[in-house]
This record gives sequence, C-alpha cells and structure tokens, in this order.
Amino acid sequence: LRPGRMLMVDTDAGRLLDDVEIKGRMASLYPYDKWIAKLGMDLADLPATASPEDTTPLWQLQKAFGYTWEQVRNVILPMAEKDAEPLASMGADLPLAILSDRPQPLFSYFHQLFAQVTNPPIDAIREEIVTSTLVYLGPEGDLLSPSPQSCRQLRLSSPLMTDSQLAQLRQLDTEGLRALTLSILYDAEQGEEGMRSAMDLVCRQLDEGFEKGYNIFILSDRGVDEQRAAIPSLLAVSGVQAHTLRRGIRTQMSIVLESGEPTAVHHFAALIGYGATAINPYLALRTVREGVREKRLPALSEDEAQARYLHAAVKGVVKTMSKMGISTVQSYRGSQLFEAVGLNRSFIDEYFPETVSRIGGIGLDGVAKENAARHDAAFHDPLGEAALAPGGEFQWRREEEYHLYNPETIHMLQQAVWNDDYSLFRQYSAKLEENERKATLRSLMDLRSDRAPIPLDEVESEDTIVKRFKTGAMSYGSLSKEAHECLAIAMNRLGGKSNSGEGGEDEDRYQPDANGDDLSSAIKQVASGRFGVTSSYLTHARELQIKMAQGAKPGEGGQLPGEKVYPWIAKTRHATASVGLISPPPHHDIYSIEDLAELIYDLKNANRKARVSVKLVAEAGVGTVAAGVAKGGADVILISGYDGGTGASPRSSIRHAGLPWEMGLAEAQQTLMLNGLRGRVVLETDGKLMTGRDVAVAALLGAEEFGFATAPLVAMGCVMMRVCNLDSCPAGIATQKPELRARFKGKPEYVIRFMRFIARELREIMAQMGFRTLDEMVGRTDLLVRKPSDGCWKHDTIDLSAILDQPAEDESPVRRHEQG
Repeated sequence: LRPGRMLMVDTDAGRLLDDVEIKGRMASLYPYDKWIAKLGMDLADLPATASPEDTTPLWQLQKAFGYTWEQVRNVILPMAEKDAEPLASMGADLPLAILSDRPQPLFSYFHQLFAQVTNPPIDAIREEIVTSTLVYLGPEGDLLSPSPQSCRQLRLSSPLMTDSQLAQLRQLDTEGLRALTLSILYDAEQGEEGMRSAMDLVCRQLDEGFEKGYNIFILSDRGVDEQRAAIPSLLAVSGVQAHTLRRGIRTQMSIVLESGEPTAVHHFAALIGYGATAINPYLALRTVREGVREKRLPALSEDEAQARYLHAAVKGVVKTMSKMGISTVQSYRGSQLFEAVGLNRSFIDEYFPETVSRIGGIGLDGVAKENAARHDAAFHDPLGEAALAPGGEFQWRREEEYHLYNPETIHMLQQAVWNDDYSLFRQYSAKLEENERKATLRSLMDLRSDRAPIPLDEVESEDTIVKRFKTGAMSYGSLSKEAHECLAIAMNRLGGKSNSGEGGEDEDRYQPDANGDDLSSAIKQVASGRFGVTSSYLTHARELQIKMAQGAKPGEGGQLPGEKVYPWIAKTRHATASVGLISPPPHHDIYSIEDLAELIYDLKNANRKARVSVKLVAEAGVGTVAAGVAKGGADVILISGYDGGTGASPRSSIRHAGLPWEMGLAEAQQTLMLNGLRGRVVLETDGKLMTGRDVAVAALLGAEEFGFATAPLVAMGCVMMRVCNLDSCPAGIATQKPELRARFKGKPEYVIRFMRFIARELREIMAQMGFRTLDEMVGRTDLLVRKPSDGCWKHDTIDLSAILDQPAEDESPVRRHEQG
C-alpha cells in the first residue's frame, strides 16, 4: 500500500483487490472517453472574436484601480520580462492594511494560510508532475450519478485568460453552455449604499440568468468612468460565491471575472480561492502591451509579453496553493484558505462566510471609503496629474507608505551603536514609539502594572537578560563570511546565541580565532534542504533548530540564487558552485507530528547537550501545531512573524503569507496553557523586534526568548537597499563578491551595544512596572490594554481581545528559564 494507492476486500467473493483492478473497474463502468469526445469543448475550438479596446486613458484606469509606478515597474513588467514572479528581500516593515493611513486594496486584508508540521506543503518545482492548472467552465454533473451531460463543459488550460479568449467565451451560446456578462459597477457618489445595492443587483441578475439557462457568468468592471466605480473584484467574486452557495446552485454554474484590479500573484490566488474559475486581468495586460510599445520590454512582442505575464502569474498561483499541499487549481478554487486581518465579523459573514477573522476591523463602509479614495484620485484630482503615484510598498519613499526602517530610524540606530550613545538609542526608540502605531499591532497596546515601581538596581541585570537574545537564522551564503562571523562573535561574547541559518558552517570556525573569540554559531539550523548538515555540524551546537517554516515565505523553501553560490559556499553546503539552491518546501521525512517527534529524538541523540527548537510561523491554528510540537519533545518553540527579514522571497509571500507574531504568539501561549503544556517548552518569538518595548510586549504575551535579525544587520551597516538576492549589497553584508565584502565595516561591538541597549531599555520598563525578573513578566497579558483612540478611523475598528485573552492557569505559567 503506497501513497495514492488503495486496497479493497471483496467479502462476497473472498478476494483482495489491488489498486490497478479497483481503478480499472471504476474506469470501465461508463464510456467516459466517448462522452468527453462528443460533448466536451476546448476554448481554442470557439470562433475567434475581436476583443474590446478601452478609450479611457490608461493612466486614469490605473489610478482608479490603485496602480502605482512601483507596482508597474517592479511587479507587472518584470513578470512579463522574466516569466516569473520577482523576488525581493529584507521582509515587510510597512503597516498591515488595517493600520495603513493610505487606501488599501481589499486583497491586502487577506493573508495566505500554509501547511506546517501537521501536513506537508507540496514542492511545486520538483513535484510539478502532480500539479494541474486545468479548469472547466459550465455545470458540474452529479458525482454519484454519472451521465453524458456531466461532460458538457468548456476546458481551459489555465485559469487566467487573455482579452481575446474572454471575447470568445462571451459569445458562447450553445446547448448546455451559455455565457452572460454582469456589470459590477456602481454609482460612485452613493458610496457604501451604492456598493451594497450593486452587489444585490448582481445576485438578482445572476438568479434571473440562471433561470433562463445561463451557466457561465462573467463579472465585468469594464466601463469605469467619472460617475461609475468598480466593486472590488474580490468582494464581487466572493459575494456571488456566497450567494450561490446559499441558494444551492454553485456547482451548476461558473464564475468568470473580467477586471482591471488584479495584477499580482496574491490577487489571483485570492480570487480563485474565493470562487473564480477564470480571470481576465484586462488592465494588467494592457499595461504589459503598453510596456512593449514603450520599449520597456524590447525583446518581446505584445503577444509574447502577455503570455509570459499570465504564465508567471499562474506559476505563482500554483506555488501559493502548494503551500497548503494542494496540487490542482480545481481543488484550490473556493477553498478560502486565507485569514482576514482587519475586517469585521458582520462583513465577513455576509460576503466571506467561514473565513477566520480574529481582530475585527472595517466593514463594507470602510471598503467603500477606500475604494472611493482611489476613484477620486483618478477622476477628481484637482491637479489632474496623469502620472501614477510613486508607491512605497517595496522601498521607502518620501510622503508615501510608512516604513519602520526609514532613513531617519536607520541613521539614529547606527549612530547610537557606532558611538555607544544610549541617549540617542532612546531617541530612536521614542521615534518608533511615536510612529509605530502606523505599522504594528503592538503599537495599539499600552503597558500598565499592578505593582509599584522599583529602583533600577533591583531589576535583573543586563548580563542575564541578554542571554535570552538570539540573532535570526541567516545563512552563510546569504550573508558574507565577515558578516556571519561578526554576528557569531558578538553573541558568543554576550552569552546569547547566533543562528547559522540553513547553509552549514565552515569547520574552521569550531576553533577560537587569534583573539580567542568563538566563531561558531550556537544555534545550528536543520532545514529541509539539509545543506551543510553533518555529524560535526550537529555536535558543535548548543541548540539545534528544525525550520518548519520561515516568516517571510512560509510554505516555501529557502532560496540562494546561483550567482551567490561561489565555490567556498558550495563547499560548505556540499553543493555545486553557481547552481541555485532552493530547499524543498516540506521536509521529506516529516509529514506528521509523529515524524517530527522522530527527528527531534534523532537530533537529541546526535547532540545530547543541545536543546532542540522548532521554528513555526504565525497563522490561524499555530497554537494547535505548537501543542503537538510540545508533545513531540521539543525544548523550544519559535513563533516567527510574517514580517521577518529574508535574503530572497517572492514579493507576494513577503507581505501576504503568515501573520504578525503578536497573533501567533498569543495563540500559542493560550493553547499551551489550556492544554497543560506550557511548562514543557520555552517560547521564543521574532519578526521586526526593534526596541526594548517590543521585547516587553512579547514577554507579556508569553515569550521567554527573543530573536533579532534585521536590526543587527542595520547595526553592522545595512542601509536597506533591499538587493540581498542580487549579490550587490553595498555594505558588504549580503554579498559574496570580494570587492564588496571589502567594504564591510561592521564590528561585533556594534551588535553587542544594540543588544545591551535593548536590555537596558527593557530593564527601565521592568523597573517602572515593578518587575524584578523577566520570568515574572512572561504571560501577563492582563497588563496589556488597548490604547485610546489616535484619531484614525480604521484603527478604532480593531478589536484586540483575542490577542489579550488570558486563559485560566492549570499549572505554573512557564517553566524556569534555562539558558541552553
């Protein structure tokens, strides 16, 4: 018996039937091949039809649908040029959609779910043979009563369509297959009521069309102008999906979307996940054609560029669904494998039923308000500017989206640690505290205390606190030799821990250097690729970390581009120079909690002095996974936030996969407490921890140890150019080029000062709150309260009660912290 195979016992005949015989019997029950040949149709078989051309200026439509110059330059055109979703680096340091003071597309309120531990993701690259992008339009027959009419469907090789393909589909009117176009526009001046009325009208028109025999419904937002705005495409698709499910007619019809809004992989994945069978991103395709005409894609024709863009998008969708272990687009459609962050319950129940949404947020009124802002920018701009907004999602830009790491905070942090100036560090921290409420959930929380303040000298020492600090998993290969060793020296001097990442470690570092410094990373990571993992590697560790997921790209494997795999990197990783290294998304020896427990056991036998840590990423359900990991024998559980840094990750994963660590850490703490497991493990968290206050909030939510990655790199000289994956880091940190490595100016002292400044600020907070030891603070969520209104209408809709809930204790809340 193998995966995908079956055995059956025929008790009447007294026989055991094997897989081939069972499937042979089922396949021969009906003449399926003849039914398909006679009734099945392919889109290519339909007569060619000219597609419509918009007369509205391109820039105006782009502004109406929220396009920015950055999105066109860094997402749409690179997808057409490279036939792949572009990579990015350094993670997300911008606000959640609900916290942003700029209009956000509805897509940005949804975060992708992914598999970790309890079931494996699929390797969409190496297991491509089991994936399929085929979709079928038309009614689905009764699965239990097969008939020839069940095969009356239109086959598409991909869920994404060109304009001409949609024009072919629009003319479809044959026996059993009829297409009807429904407009999803509404009166822009009517706002929320106009949007709601338009949704109701679309559903009524669909019902009427269905009664008349139509079964392919094209939701179209063509025709946007000064008076008419488009319903957000995700709302239109999911609203119709929910309506047809309530009526019980969903399997008897198909939803096709014709929209100018979707441009990125996450958009397409969300649309399919909420019910769209096929999508025509007409404005993105028009943008690609314009790029060809403007010679920005000089090597491609218009048809080639469009085909490459759509192919890149489909590949991205396959990778997204593979994060959950799903191999076919048909299975992913309607799966709703997303969590809403910042949408209220009534809105979710009406238009996105059964979707997880834990912190509340805006409803239809807020969605309409943000939609109106984009529409007004296109048609009611008093300056009448034809240029797109620059956009500041991927890189900091003045007067655009706020970033935690901006020129001011980077400069202040670097000057503070380079000059050993704690007062400047406190200014940096205060600046973040002043502005951070634009970016993080913790910025909405106030710290209170039920104790009187105590003198600072009665608080646990800096030397003790810094032993709880770690640097994040950054591999030798993604970082230069100089940067990687600098982190190890700094953390070993402090008594904390640096993390090797998944790239192995040169054995020369297991011996002290000429200064007597220990160059070995205390934490040795074991990831799915097992790069550089040897017996010697495992035995030279104080902690062994099993990476099940990574904050910036959960459900995917780590990536090291071929141009960064120099001979010395290949030697350490036991790989081939200049060949790109991509770890498989799953550990192929871990498909369950039991498998993970076995690896934990093996690692403990490989190094009986080392603690074993399991790295998870925050998402809905991570608490249940953490409970399983605790039962599996792990000593430490790391809950990473989605906003952690990265050397190379697809853009859609960086911002849209995973959740903030505040949500994941709180869920893990609550679940472990409720199940009497909290005392078995140490909880750790990481993901854009930048100040002592961040650490204090993390401790109150349940963390005992704390990881830092981006901030130590900034302390060593990183200026956030975000080109880590291009091997062109100007600071010599994320590069292997000798000439760039020579520019590295980082010193262990800079990292040590940063860690000590964090501990010093934390001690001041502890003294103010009356805590003598950090252990006393751990899990005291009752001391976190919602801040009063800051005047931002979106912030006032957020409900943090799910994060701040404190379950009744059935044991000591945490075990005594032990430095491994």
